[in-house]
Amino acid sequence: MDINGKTYKDFLARIERQKIQNGSEKVNSQHKKGKLHARERIALLFDKNSFEELDAFVTSATPDSGLGKIDLAFGDGVVIGYGRINGRLVYAYSQDFTVMGGSLGAVHARKINKVQELALRVGAPIIGLIDSGGARIQEGVASLSGYASIFHHNVKASGIIPQISVILGPAAGGAVYSPALTDFIFMTKDTSYMFVTGPNVVKEVLNEEVTFDDLGGAEIHAKKSGVANFIYEDEENTILGIKKLLSFFPSNNMENPPFIDTQDKIERNVEKLRTLVPDDPNKPYDIKKVIELIADKDSFFEVSEHFAQNLVTGFARLNGKAIGIVANQPKILAGVLDINSSTKGARFIRFCDAFNIPVLTLEDVPGFLPGLDQEHKGIIKHGAKLLFAYSEASVPKITVILRKSYGGAFCVMNSKNLGGDYNFAWPTAEIAVMGPEGAVSILYKKELENAKDPKQMKKEFAAKYRQEIANPYIADEKGYIDEVIDPADTRKKLITAFESLENKHIEAPSRKHGNMPL
Repeated sequence: MDINGKTYKDFLARIERQKIQNGSEKVNSQHKKGKLHARERIALLFDKNSFEELDAFVTSATPDSGLGKIDLAFGDGVVIGYGRINGRLVYAYSQDFTVMGGSLGAVHARKINKVQELALRVGAPIIGLIDSGGARIQEGVASLSGYASIFHHNVKASGIIPQISVILGPAAGGAVYSPALTDFIFMTKDTSYMFVTGPNVVKEVLNEEVTFDDLGGAEIHAKKSGVANFIYEDEENTILGIKKLLSFFPSNNMENPPFIDTQDKIERNVEKLRTLVPDDPNKPYDIKKVIELIADKDSFFEVSEHFAQNLVTGFARLNGKAIGIVANQPKILAGVLDINSSTKGARFIRFCDAFNIPVLTLEDVPGFLPGLDQEHKGIIKHGAKLLFAYSEASVPKITVILRKSYGGAFCVMNSKNLGGDYNFAWPTAEIAVMGPEGAVSILYKKELENAKDPKQMKKEFAAKYRQEIANPYIADEKGYIDEVIDPADTRKKLITAFESLENKHIEAPSRKHGNMPL
């Protein structure tokens, strides 16, 4: 080819046209909204100069539909490709709101399908940076079919490669279901929102006035609905969060999570653990302080921090190796299990199991939350999700009972007979069918009715119950836990125990899939 000829000039002219298309005017329009441009997001996410774009010059499938001229810009409103994040191969797509509002048409959908298929084919994570006005009205059913194909690819890849959705602008109507099918959802405050039906529809159908933020803003989904797992103040910090999250994952379900040497000592002094659990069994404490002392220094990365806070979930490292942590939080609702925390825990455990991430359970749970509201909304079914997830998981599973472990909650929180590999307890543990106060009311009903000072007698009976029935040494002697351990030895015990389970293998009977109580 004559590089000085017309052919090469045409080649260069096309590249120049694309640069102009993505020029300062488009970038500034995003900045005025507090958002980054699609290509700025890609540049921040990937290692420098590692991103390779695909299908950069495709154009819309319907340049003139008769409903108004469609922008003939290259790329059809989405940037797709692959590159390296911290040296590891990752695929991504980034919707460009400056081109037809990032709306999804047939070509736009096919581009996303292409990276979905490639990511699955090579076994690499995929990240969707979402900023879109939704289905492209001009393309009608072709746009809807495009969404359906994306959903189908999400489901095909589920449990095989990690899928992350990052909401950086609007995601409305059918567009919200692709993020919902992925493993984790990030949102940014003030600039992102998700909802199936928008404020105008709510006004028309229910005659209720509601803002975009109040209906489906980041804080609503992080705190109330639980749809969003992570929320950040701005896009730069959101992208840093994505990179940190990825560091705990393998690239696919056939690999183990990457090892990162944290330079933390195995036998680090954690004597503070001996005094963290209060003597008063009804006094709260912060389970996150326990996690920080056990895990490698500064390695804990919480998931769904603002939702169902009575259960803490997140990733951490033990001696450089990634683990998932599920922990009751005594300072929120006394750490009880309820509908939201059961669903939150089950979803997290299933992700860990799909991607070979061992699970550590830190248990201090007085039971399931009682009441009409919980029963009528299906705590039986939702609590069973957590039970199912623990029982089904084949990754290494270790439980440490710190204090309370009562009734059905004892069974559910990875007990030995549910499939726990190692179950330890601290000397402060209380393991029984129910709490002392409730138990003595039944066991000593007549004595309490005839007592001169029933309050004092109940207190004495409760102390006796703790000593003779709820005592962790009884569970130890009967083999329902493996060992009562010194809290200060917890980190060392867990590192050794997880290392012993590295070659764990379970032969499951053949079946299409179980029927989880959804």
